[in-house]
Formats: sequence, structure tokens, C-alpha cells
Amino acid sequence: MRNVAIDIGNTGTKYGLFEGGAIVKQGYFEGQETLPPALLNQTFDHAIVASVAANAQSIKERLSVTGKLLELTPQAALPVLNLYKTPQTLGADRVAAAVGASYLFPGRNCLVFDAGTCVTHDFVDAQGRYHGGGIAPGLQMKFRALHTFTQRLPLVQQIDENFPLTGQTTQESIQSGVLAGSVAELNGLIQSYAEKAPDLVVILCGGDAGFFESNLKGRIFVIPELVLIGLHRILTHNV
Repeated sequence: MRNVAIDIGNTGTKYGLFEGGAIVKQGYFEGQETLPPALLNQTFDHAIVASVAANAQSIKERLSVTGKLLELTPQAALPVLNLYKTPQTLGADRVAAAVGASYLFPGRNCLVFDAGTCVTHDFVDAQGRYHGGGIAPGLQMKFRALHTFTQRLPLVQQIDENFPLTGQTTQESIQSGVLAGSVAELNGLIQSYAEKAPDLVVILCGGDAGFFESNLKGRIFVIPELVLIGLHRILTHNV
């Protein structure tokens, strides 16, 4: 069985091709005007599309699917119990990441960080109950905000794993504030959740996962394809 999972994000679209339940190919593209050949030149058994930004209809209309074509909406059945108070406002990428974590680490308390345009954290417990989490600005958003909402601070965009703890120039001070501050933020969240949820598994995904992997304390699992795995798990749950 050949399935596809598509995740439409704030800055681009990721896709994953699955055979026999395993991801065999993944890719990334921007815009929806031209889809990559991997999506256009074949027919899939089933497909799932999720979006936190653009309307998914354009991509759905151009996919060739013989079976189920599922769009992840608040009404879709999930393989975890969703305890979020406002499921209609819950980002599809967040719930998919939580589902992926619960699938890969069954019977474990999981804390997922998705470090992209925003840095989100989501908690799913050992009983497969999704509780929610938090949303914060991502690294580049923080850099841009400092430049945009002040008169004289420069735009700094360099994400350096060897960032200075104590900045001795304005650029270094911005790097320290954004990068060291973000690392401290995530370390603090991990500690707080670990105190409440024993045997906690911490999972990272998203474009800036590599930066945090190098700087966070303790054991961290980096799974770039986590959202795609979660989407496929939701798809198979609905087929």
C-alpha cells in the first residue's frame, strides 16, 4: 500500500511517501502552484493533507488517490484522546506531532517541541491522552521582532550553536538574548514536565531542531519527520 502525507506549514510544504507503514521518501516545496513530480506522477492508495496556513483544496484536487483522501480537521478521528478545550483552534501540525510521538513511544509520557516559525511544545501522556502545550515565537521571529519594534537594533539572523552567553557587542547581545534565552526556556519546560511526568521522553522536530539538540540538557530524540509520521498514523486510523 502506497500512501502520502502532506503538511502545509507557514513557510512551505512537506510531504512523505509511505509504503507498508514506513516512510520511504520525503521532500519539501514552496507554494502550491507547481507540485513536485513525486506527488503528480503517481496514484496513491490513500492520502492525508493538513494545513496551518493556506487552503488545502488546491493540493487535494491535484492528487490522484484511489481510496481515502482525508483532510485533517477538528472532526477527524484521532488515535489519541484529545483533551484540548478548543479543538477547533488546535493546529494540525501540533496534534499530528503528538500522535506521532505517542505512536513511536507507546506507553511513555512524551513532550514534543516543534522548532519552526513558532516553537510549540505539546504533551501526550503514557495513556495516549493529548493535553495541549504552548506556543512561542520561533528564533527568526524573535530576531525580526527586535529589529521591527525598535528604532536602532539591527536585524540579526545568524543561529550560531556557539553563541555567546555574555554579548560584548549589540549583535552578540541579541544572539545571547534570543538563543541563550530560548535554550533556557526549553530547558525550564523540560524540567517542569519531568517533575510531573516520570520517564519523560523529549522529542524535537522542525527546522531549528538541530540547534536545540546541541544545546539542551539530557537525552533528546530528534525526529524531523515526526509530523508526517503522525499524519500517516491518523490516516491509517481513519481508513
